[in-house]
Formats: sequence, C-alpha cells, structure tokens
Amino acid sequence: MSRLQALHIYAGPKALAHLHQNGLAPHHVNVIPAAAGGPKGLILGAMDRFLFGEWLPRSQQPIDLVGASIGAWRMATACLNQPVQAFERLEHDYIHQHYEVPAGQKRPSAQQVSDEFGHSLQAFYGGRVDEVLNHPRYRLHVVTSRGRGLLAREHALLTPLGYAAAFALNAAHRPWMGAMLERVVFSAQAAALPFECQDFATQRMTLNQRNFMQALQASCSIPFVLKAIHDIADAPHGAYWDGGITDYHLHLNYQGLVLYPHFQQAVVPGWLDKALTWRHSASPFLDNTIVLAPNPEWVKTLPNGKLPDRTDFTTYGNDLSARVAVWQKTTRASEQLADELAQWLDKPDMARIQRL
Repeated sequence: MSRLQALHIYAGPKALAHLHQNGLAPHHVNVIPAAAGGPKGLILGAMDRFLFGEWLPRSQQPIDLVGASIGAWRMATACLNQPVQAFERLEHDYIHQHYEVPAGQKRPSAQQVSDEFGHSLQAFYGGRVDEVLNHPRYRLHVVTSRGRGLLAREHALLTPLGYAAAFALNAAHRPWMGAMLERVVFSAQAAALPFECQDFATQRMTLNQRNFMQALQASCSIPFVLKAIHDIADAPHGAYWDGGITDYHLHLNYQGLVLYPHFQQAVVPGWLDKALTWRHSASPFLDNTIVLAPNPEWVKTLPNGKLPDRTDFTTYGNDLSARVAVWQKTTRASEQLADELAQWLDKPDMARIQRL
C-alpha cells in the first residue's frame, strides 16, 4: 500500500501559467513569505532545510524573504551562514523552549515569557547579526504591528479596549483597523518592499544592528502572551506587537514569482481575520503565488491528528518531555514534505497542482 501523499501544491492563475510554460527552477523565485502561526511553523523545517540548503543555492538572483512572528525567525535563520545547521538549531530551540508555570497559576506571565524569549534570541543570533543583515542574496523583511490610538502604549486597561476596537474596525473594513494598528516592516539593506502597500497603513524602516533584536522580538510578541516592545531604535515611538496581527499569513500584493511554504492552503490576511472565513479565499494579490502546504488528510495522521500549536503549551503544562516527544515525532514526519517536493521539482507533474 502506498503511503498517503503529504504535499499539496497550489498556484494562483499567473503562477500556474508560469509553471505550465517554464516549470519551476530556483532562478524563477523572487519572494518567499513565511507566515505567523507559532508552533505550526515547525512542520516547514524540513522544507526550509531543503530549499535554502540545496535548491535555492543553485541560483544567484536576489530573493526577498518576508516574515512575521515565527516566520520572521525562520527567514532570519535562512540568512545565516550554513543555513541547514541553523534551521536544525532553530527547530531544536523552538521545540525545547519551556516557560515554567508558577505554582497556583495556569500560565507564565507575559513578562516572564518575554524575558526568556529575549534571552533565547540573544543566544541564537548574538554575534551573527551581520550575517543576516548583509547576506549576499537574501533581503530580509521583518513585519511588526505598531499600536496607534488606544494601543500607542501597552496598558493594563487601554490595551484590551484597543484590541476590541481593532477587532470591530477590522470586521467592518480591514483598512479601518489602521486607526489602531499599522504595519511596520524592518528591511535589511534598506531594500524596497516586494509588495504594494495600498491595502493597509504601512511604514518601512531599515533593519540594522541597533534594532535587529528588538524588531525580531516584536514580530513574535503575541498580545497578552508576551509584552510589547516599546520604542524600537531608529523607528517611530510606540508599542510594537506580533507582525501576524496585521499580516497573519502575509496575504500581500506581491511583485514577482512567490514561492510560499505554508502550513495550510488558506492565506489569511490578519490575525483578527481568523474567524472571518469569507476573507480566507485567495485574492488577486496571490495570482503570482505558489503555495506548498501539507495535505489535510495527511495532517490527521500526525500526533494528536493536528499540527503543533500554542494550545500544546497549556495541554502539556510543565511536562516538557511529553510535548517535546510529540513535536519531535511531527518534525520527523515532516521530512516527507521535503522529500515529495524534491521529487516533484526533479520530475514536475503538473496534474498535482491545484488552484489556489
């Protein structure tokens, strides 16, 4: 009996036309996005190692890497020397992160998580920021969400009110959420953004030695789970949170051919759109996009019948070894995704491509 196919390939109409006419070669790729989604991103580790360690080095063109939250961590890791080893360390460090729950509490405090996560980033990138900022080919773009109005500073009362207002504004009309939050993208080498910004309030800042750690931690700072990062160096004052709030899956109006390793087919615009299912369909923004995602039926064969997610932290609590065992089993299974991708790239079967 043949094993269940793990990888699904989806393409927007222009990307589909490109594939039929030209196939897919490393030198065709202009942009790689990397979504927010916490532990779900672990399913992409094997594909990251294959793409950045074996496949993309066969080409020489510049590539824009756009990431939010764990996606920003992944794309910054891609810019390190010896990316395969760097991705292996990222997977290990992410799986083994642990925040001891104090006695009498259900979860660690946001301050505790922020402090420990900040130390983890320093340990991971300390002394290596130049590798990320000055990569000869990859131009990193770290997406953050900067608070405005009630969210301009983190506050015990105003922050929940501000996010309630942001949710209401976003539900009515996504651009209206710009009154509460704006997209701020920190770009290495002062690179131009590889997407248009008319969809939402946006600022672009230069990513540098002074603000790298702040910007990366801000991009991963889930509201109420971690503390906001305030007043990032060489950027407008204010509170900065997870880039996934404004751009959960980076559903952006990209320029050039986009190769998107993702953990699902749907590219959801913002974190507050998770429940707004009418916004989960592909739009013309994704016409040039190829999405590589796990088969939902294959996902059901993983431990607990799902991808790793943030609920696992509370499900397993202080039982670190149990969570580590489940997540490691999942990441080992994810090697099938990379194997199938490599096989498809070697002998493309256009019948496998589904419309995005």
